[in-house]
Amino acid sequence: MDSYDHKTYLSPFTWRYGSAEMRVIWSEEHRRRLWRRVWVALATAQQAAGLLTAAELADIQAHQDEVDLARAHEIEAQIGHDLMAELRTFAEQCPLGGGRLHLGATSADIQDNADVLRLREALALIHQRLHSLLQAFATQIERWADTPCMAYTHLQPAEPTTVGYRLCLYAQDLLADLQATQRLSAALRGKGFKGAVGSGASYAALLQGSGMTVQDMEQQALTLLGLEAVPVSGQVYPRKQDWEVLNLLAGIAQSLHKFAFDLRVLQAPPYGEWREPFGERQVGSSAMPFKRNPVTAEKICSLARFVASLPRVAWDNAAHSLLERTLDDSANRRLILPGAFLAVDEILLGARRIVAGLMVSEEAVTRNLATYGVFSASERLLMALVRAGADRQAMHERIRSHSMTAWAALERGEPNPLPDLLSADEAITAYLPPAQVREALDARGYSGDAPLRCRAFLTELRKALAG
Repeated sequence: MDSYDHKTYLSPFTWRYGSAEMRVIWSEEHRRRLWRRVWVALATAQQAAGLLTAAELADIQAHQDEVDLARAHEIEAQIGHDLMAELRTFAEQCPLGGGRLHLGATSADIQDNADVLRLREALALIHQRLHSLLQAFATQIERWADTPCMAYTHLQPAEPTTVGYRLCLYAQDLLADLQATQRLSAALRGKGFKGAVGSGASYAALLQGSGMTVQDMEQQALTLLGLEAVPVSGQVYPRKQDWEVLNLLAGIAQSLHKFAFDLRVLQAPPYGEWREPFGERQVGSSAMPFKRNPVTAEKICSLARFVASLPRVAWDNAAHSLLERTLDDSANRRLILPGAFLAVDEILLGARRIVAGLMVSEEAVTRNLATYGVFSASERLLMALVRAGADRQAMHERIRSHSMTAWAALERGEPNPLPDLLSADEAITAYLPPAQVREALDARGYSGDAPLRCRAFLTELRKALAG
């Protein structure tokens, strides 16, 4: 068997991105263990039909976990077929039952069922990561539920919200991702055991006179694997299922790209409100020692772009699988499936670190709210003036005119003069005293029912996580 080190090309997913647990799931050894598990399930069902003796089955079962990649690679070098090489390796290890392996099967009967088992394991780990990330969000949402901050539309100051309510936006998307992961995992279907074109003809010939139908054999083997199968197939399970899996992963990447991008904006000094954790000895730049770059958030965005590109490949695999099957999906599936899962695994781990250690500068939040919140709070002043008997259109024009003056002052780098301008305007103070004008312009109390909605969502989130 070849050995690999850093003297040759290695995928970044081999050692840099993704967890050890996800790498094990997508390892070559684990894939072959799953193949062997499928072969044993098939042999067990066929033994019940009398196609194997009990001794032959016991021999196969005894050697099920003895994966020997070196021997399999040696055979593959000669025959050019990885699954057949593993089959011959397995058969060599079973002096009694080796000759009874793979009876009636085509490669996809083994490989596609094993692929679904692996997809299910990988989705379970993604579900675990999402659950942990949402727990971290729940903690931060509760902490910041009532803290008012400036909200932005079009990257321009809009109205106040709360830090916790903004965090709910990301958690809501991720909760939908969590629920979608549960649904898709439960909906995954193997190919079953249907032979070269899905008709089961080879199995029917084998089982003739045994008293067992192809459907009975298939169901017994699937029960042992804990799988359900598609009712009909060509040579492979419908490749649309891979596209659905990759769309799910791209959706998770989408959710966290938005979160990470927003954090990058809010970490920029003109905002300065949020920061991702930064280690005491961490280096932000090789040229600029002062830098505290949002490198984890940038990595999330970078990997998310990669994941977003992969559903298109799976789309082509499904759309171009001509008639009962073509093989032009095989090579790229070795890349897109593990690549997508390992990238999303890394994205989720990075997001968990950011959220758990999220740094919120209350000083910057307060400063930005004081600077820009007064503009949005002027709407509340307008309503108060109308209730006091003022003409709405006239008061709207007074506030608009003073607001333009205030914006000009801000552009010159001066403090926002709007509270002073409005509280000194005699047309306004004819209806409200200056102190009441200033009180109405305090944006801290102008976040609507955001705190209430924040807590209501938090209750639903924790209920979903507990269930």
